Amino acid sequence: MKSLLEELGGTYYQKGDYFLPDLSLPETAPVGIWGQQRRHYLKTQRRPLYNALLLSGKLNDHLIAIDTQAEAMFFQLVKQLAERDGVREQLKAENQMEWVRQMNSVRNRVEEIICSKLICD
Repeated sequence: MKSLLEELGGTYYQKGDYFLPDLSLPETAPVGIWGQQRRHYLKTQRRPLYNALLLSGKLNDHLIAIDTQAEAMFFQLVKQLAERDGVREQLKAENQMEWVRQMNSVRNRVEEIICSKLICD
């Protein structure tokens, strides 16, 4: 006759008088800043979707996909808007503070675009 542990399956370790299951979470890639922002948005504003993704085990994959997409979009848009606004290396050489001001403006606009298109949709 099989023992109870064999019937339950899996592996166990003994702690005192108890047998506890060896539980571990699957290894996943780290979630970047955009994915963390998406998690916060889902958790605070779209709770049913957050719970559905969490319970189905797809939340981390969703966050990683959003993070990857947002990161690529960020660099592409920064480059495009900087070129369109005339923020060039020549300006950086001539007036560094003005270049920093304009690049910060570009980055802030891009962050708003990504938030409205990807994070908070």
